[in-house]
Amino acid sequence: MTLQLLAFSDVMSAIGSVLLALLILLAMITVHEFGHWAAGKILHFKITEFAIGFGPALFKHTKKNGELFSVRALPLGGYCAFAGEDEDADDPDAFNNKKPWRRIIVLFAGAFMNYVLALLLILISFFSYGQLLLMTYRTDNAQFTQSGIPVSGYSFADEDVILSCEGKGIYLTSDLMEALEGKKEGDLVQFIVSRKGESGRSEEEISVMLRSDATFKNLTDTDPLWQALGIAQRTNEDGNTTWMVASAAYKGFGFFTTVGNAFSYSFRIGGTIFKVLGQLFTGHLGLEAFGGPVTTIKLTSQIASQSFQQFLEIAAFIGVNLAVFNLLPIPALDGSKIVFTLIEWVRGKPVNRKVEAAIHLAGFVLLIGFAVLVDLLQFF
Repeated sequence: MTLQLLAFSDVMSAIGSVLLALLILLAMITVHEFGHWAAGKILHFKITEFAIGFGPALFKHTKKNGELFSVRALPLGGYCAFAGEDEDADDPDAFNNKKPWRRIIVLFAGAFMNYVLALLLILISFFSYGQLLLMTYRTDNAQFTQSGIPVSGYSFADEDVILSCEGKGIYLTSDLMEALEGKKEGDLVQFIVSRKGESGRSEEEISVMLRSDATFKNLTDTDPLWQALGIAQRTNEDGNTTWMVASAAYKGFGFFTTVGNAFSYSFRIGGTIFKVLGQLFTGHLGLEAFGGPVTTIKLTSQIASQSFQQFLEIAAFIGVNLAVFNLLPIPALDGSKIVFTLIEWVRGKPVNRKVEAAIHLAGFVLLIGFAVLVDLLQFF
């Protein structure tokens, strides 16, 4: 009976984690579509339907102005449908009959709302728990040498919290990799750390001598980073070596510093997308490093269920990524539609609507195919 109860508890916990992940994704998509809807209402576009989810309708309500609100069965999407969005229409309030600058605002508003929500979640996390940073820990008391370099003088101390490297604020592991890229063994690197002392913590500038060359294949190649800094990801148990171990730490800052750091952190998350895409196109990063909807739900459920702070972090991460990704000039995404609208604005006439619709349809099919492919690659 006890084993059955434990198994049932594990199953319910797994289901709860997946539902939590679906809730985050659905909330982000709904907020995105709400941005389109709100901008459309303000600029007097005719909206035919605002839907939460895809597939068969579970609930429908038609307003007096003819606008339909619906909740649909599949919680992995949603949409805000405008009259005359994919074809020409006689109605002056139809999407394609509005001035280009108005359409661009409506198209941009979805990503903007994603970013605003993500920034709000980051602010709540930073003010409630502190900023997530990297802390180093000493795991034993023996003398540390690697490549003949002693730990004293040119290394981190026990419980140092890394604030900046080479004058650049450190928010993500990729920030450290970017700051150190190309440096050689024996180079001195300047860090600002929050160091624990007898009278409390204080910010100190220190020099760390690299234990090896800082050369990285891609953003996932973190082992050379830890080796160069003399940091291990796990405890060395031989008893003869002092290892520094990297771990997470939360540090609070003043009001204005926290607000500024929240903006910087959100920009760093967004910038990571361009780095990843760049490494994909140059061949430095393989498709197996990506994940589609299934992988996203799996990872989101694992992270979000750990704590409320982790829930805020992963929701904000998804929100920023959704905002940036949607503004990329990829057919079927808002960024591509903005590009077509800009072309129309410059030319004084639109690209053939049927041609544009075909391009967006092809882009949509390719995106779905890509999402399925990268999910399948996770199983091989």
